[in-house]
Amino acid sequence: MSRVRCLVFNAALGALDYRVPEGMDAPAGSVVVLPLGPRQILGVVWDDGELPGDDYPAHKLRAVLEVLPVPPLPAPLRRLISWCADYYLAPLSAVARMTLSSSAALKGGGTVTEYRLTGVEPARMTPQRLQALDLLQGEQATMRELAEIAGVSEAVLRGMLGQGLLEAVLVDSDRPYPEPDPRFAQPALEGEQAAAAAEMVAAVSAHAFQPFLLDGVTGSGKTETYFEAVAAALEAGRQVLVLLPEIALTAAFLGRFEARFGVAPVTWHSSLKASERRRAWRQVAFGGAKVVVGARSALFLPFADLGLVVVDEAHEVAFKQDDGVRYNARDVAVMRGHFEQVPVVLASATPALESLQMAEAGRYRRLVLPSRFGGATLPKIEIVNLTEMQPPRGRWLAPPLVEALADRLAKGEQSLLFLNRRGYAPLTLCRHCGFRFKCPNCSAWLVEHRLSQRLACHHCGHEVPPPPVCPECGEPDCLVACGPGVERIADEVGELLPGARVAVVTSDTLASPAAAAEFVAQAEAKAIDVIVGTQLVTKGFHFPELTLVGVVDADMGLDGGDLRAAERTYQQIAQVAGRAGRGAKAGAVLIQTRHPKAAVIAALASGERDAFYAAETEARREAGAPPFGRWAAIIVSSEDEAEAREAARAIGGTRPDEPGVLILGPAPAPLSLLRGRHRYRLLIAARRSAEVQKLIRTWLAPLRMPPGVRVAVDIDPYSFV
Repeated sequence: MSRVRCLVFNAALGALDYRVPEGMDAPAGSVVVLPLGPRQILGVVWDDGELPGDDYPAHKLRAVLEVLPVPPLPAPLRRLISWCADYYLAPLSAVARMTLSSSAALKGGGTVTEYRLTGVEPARMTPQRLQALDLLQGEQATMRELAEIAGVSEAVLRGMLGQGLLEAVLVDSDRPYPEPDPRFAQPALEGEQAAAAAEMVAAVSAHAFQPFLLDGVTGSGKTETYFEAVAAALEAGRQVLVLLPEIALTAAFLGRFEARFGVAPVTWHSSLKASERRRAWRQVAFGGAKVVVGARSALFLPFADLGLVVVDEAHEVAFKQDDGVRYNARDVAVMRGHFEQVPVVLASATPALESLQMAEAGRYRRLVLPSRFGGATLPKIEIVNLTEMQPPRGRWLAPPLVEALADRLAKGEQSLLFLNRRGYAPLTLCRHCGFRFKCPNCSAWLVEHRLSQRLACHHCGHEVPPPPVCPECGEPDCLVACGPGVERIADEVGELLPGARVAVVTSDTLASPAAAAEFVAQAEAKAIDVIVGTQLVTKGFHFPELTLVGVVDADMGLDGGDLRAAERTYQQIAQVAGRAGRGAKAGAVLIQTRHPKAAVIAALASGERDAFYAAETEARREAGAPPFGRWAAIIVSSEDEAEAREAARAIGGTRPDEPGVLILGPAPAPLSLLRGRHRYRLLIAARRSAEVQKLIRTWLAPLRMPPGVRVAVDIDPYSFV
């Protein structure tokens, strides 16, 4: 009899022992179906001795029911799962579940029935059928997915199937992807690019772990440079993972990848249809997906033969997950490279201070691209002092920026205005009684979205239509929008430049890769004159005719007392400034600010990036803050405010007294009510050498909380709300 220890997908149970029936092969990493009481659950056979278990009598063990027809999770991936659970203090099963992220893929190959329009003209039309015919052009998916795309019921689509308007198509769920050709369109790299590419190619060929920080100014050709490392991995027959911080960036990246390698890569993100997700997962596991481009969740895919990991825009906060398993994909990517023994490339024009410090310490190999590709020059940056050159009352764009916009429009060139605030206005109030619209589930104001006619909470998703009268005093036509969002700036541009074609670019308007692709196509075709966008437009896009960038409010990100506020502000503005002048025409950047002498604004104006980073580094060193110290947060929440407060006090009251460890709090979180739960926070600040995870485990393990209380731990926090 063979005995195996299995990780079961139940955080309360941990590991359980089972026996493997005679004739069944279940090596470590096998995905199995297991009996648990009267139920059947999913599990993974883990390495012997790695998971704690008990000495339950062998003859009483229940038998593994089935080994699912997928390759066992490779040993390096199992080590990564264990490391992640240990470092981020997350249940091992929760981390492993991210690897088995397509339940349909575990059931083996086969065929899937999908449906598509036939092009037949219907004899009888209803409004719902008309809507479906319009929205389903070019789509092929399951009946449920088509119903979601079209916004109609499945019954409507089944009626269309009966009328011959839809047809069934049998699709092989394991059909292979076309393979990228590493020699399809080899570029002529310039000197610095070629030298950096040669180092990365050598590391890929050596099949050894080597973290690279590819530090190049915007427009320096970082993507083309690391594409040479991708080509080297493909030449060796190995797989590549490229992580992007935003789904919206995928469309622009796919075009550049296809131009270089002849075919598009395999994509992985939350907008994939179930059938696409199933196919991608299985092809990754069996080695058929050679290059995968995805969001942070792609990091846990079970690659058969990984040869290279790339994290593009590696400084981005979007790589940090703030719920569930609170991991930082940038750091976990480096650890995956370590366990897989492959190179990892962190590419950025504005690297995180932590990454620069790792390069300074010799842990990362820093590759620098100091100039733009093809002779393009960096844009000229000017500061618009809003204390001296104020916009007219009720406006948000100062005269110098308006003049620059009009000048570019007259020349047929494109402009971009950046304001990191979605919607029309961040606050709506009644001018009669002062009532402010607040979210019922969060301690946050509702944001007006005039394009979609709604007041929305950006934290929990709560939405209501703007009422015709004030809910407090009943006064009609009294609601006032306070402050600007991108929609309001777009309206102002439309009023000032009536002939301008304006596009609003946010996560609301580019909610899918298809919408992002349409925006890119319009911008490249010069069908857009002025882009008004949030942080979504600060990176990844390359529009040669875009010659002006205007930063509407450079001071906004400096509020709130965040440790990384200055660094984030610098990164965002430097990245958005880098969209200007990427082609043959020179670019200009106008930064509107009320604090022109602030260190971050002065650094942007002078181009003294290294001096800014040096000052930030010293400030963090003196404060013992990351990367020179360790931080962790404990977040206590409950639907009952008193219960959350008492639980937080109980945790605070048992705090350990350790040398070199400072524990602050508990205190109400800045966002004290979130999604209907009241929240308190504690912050742990420790020396770099402190064993923070061990301290927290020992501290929290004996505590017993009421059923309604949740206690979450955030190692290396990025959000302090």
